[in-house]
Amino acid sequence: MAEPWFRTMLASQMRDISLSGVYSMFHRLWLFSSMMFFCVGLVHAEPPKPLDLGTRLELFVDDYLVEETEHVTWSLHRPTPQEVVLVTDQPWEGNTCAYYTIFQDGDLYRMYYRGSHYDTAQKKSAHREVTCYAESRDGIHWEKPHLRLFEFEGSRENNIVWDGPGTHNFTPFKDANPACPPEARYKALASQSGLGSGLLAFRSSDGIHWSLMSETPVITAGAFDSQNLAFWDAVIGQYRAYWRIFKDGVRDIRTATSKDFLHWEPWQDLDYGNAPREHLYTNAILSYERAPHILLGFPTRFLPNTEQVEPTFMCSRDGVHFRRYLDAVIPRDAPQDRDGNRSNYMTWGMVKLPDRPHEYSMYATEAYYTGPASRLRRFTYRVDGFVSLSSNDGVGEILTKPIVFSGHMLVLNFV
Repeated sequence: MAEPWFRTMLASQMRDISLSGVYSMFHRLWLFSSMMFFCVGLVHAEPPKPLDLGTRLELFVDDYLVEETEHVTWSLHRPTPQEVVLVTDQPWEGNTCAYYTIFQDGDLYRMYYRGSHYDTAQKKSAHREVTCYAESRDGIHWEKPHLRLFEFEGSRENNIVWDGPGTHNFTPFKDANPACPPEARYKALASQSGLGSGLLAFRSSDGIHWSLMSETPVITAGAFDSQNLAFWDAVIGQYRAYWRIFKDGVRDIRTATSKDFLHWEPWQDLDYGNAPREHLYTNAILSYERAPHILLGFPTRFLPNTEQVEPTFMCSRDGVHFRRYLDAVIPRDAPQDRDGNRSNYMTWGMVKLPDRPHEYSMYATEAYYTGPASRLRRFTYRVDGFVSLSSNDGVGEILTKPIVFSGHMLVLNFV
């Protein structure tokens, strides 16, 4: 079914219009609103080649579907702070634990993070860096199992999951590639410093016991002193990697794709359009599970004058060109202990928790460099609720580009 244009007029009473889930096929049309006047109509004209939406969900996080707007602004939403879920208070952990990775694996939630501590009095690291592991059944209550894999100060009673090259930023994921062999169902990237520096590739059959896939780095063009990550992109049928670079003295992000996780195509630096150049410390890029053709990123912006950090939001449809929003999604004063040096990192991962179908959980650090331990706090987004269009005064209007979709109904999500 083809629709030349789709026009929506929004009354001033409906000041905030969610752009999440705007084009998705169901059997009924649901319009969520509260005492407002609106009209939806078709403007017939000779269209250019329409966009084929099929039955997929579309988010209005960018202007991909938008032809023009009038009296409408794009509004970035902030996640809601929830409870502290982890305190890094073990001898092998400490106040500089960082680069958390969290993902769902069946009924289990897995967490990986760096265990490290900085002695503020001695002004040096208190112990070697290790990679720690925690797990949860609900994403809120986390356990640190005694894995008994590696020794720390004479004991193996700890949750250290890796103690070898790459512990500074060991970043695993569960491989969704249907052709992935069982012995490599879990993969990871981690940086190797010194001679032959670069990103090493790891594999595991169970997410606990890890080994190198190659003795030499598989990616070498970068700086890597951050959380460098990779994942299987089912839309393109390849792995994507994103890692830290320095470009003209500014921290930035580089990407490449691979068919086998070992040989990577020529890299590309991310393009942010007209957004100002800023230090982006981490990238936290992922494929949004409800609309996997859209990549979402939560890069942590570094402010060198104060050494503070704050997570931001960006999105892309090709993995290279991103629309960056300049406001912080977690400001440095929300809710506490976030205004210190590097005390406000967004972790990598977005998960749905049991019996919470209408929200996504993400996590962010606090209290870095503070006292004997740091903390990890959960935050929640309404499903699809990352960006909305707002009619601030009077009537706002959105005109889409010509579209083609499967079925006979469009579903609009008004909030």
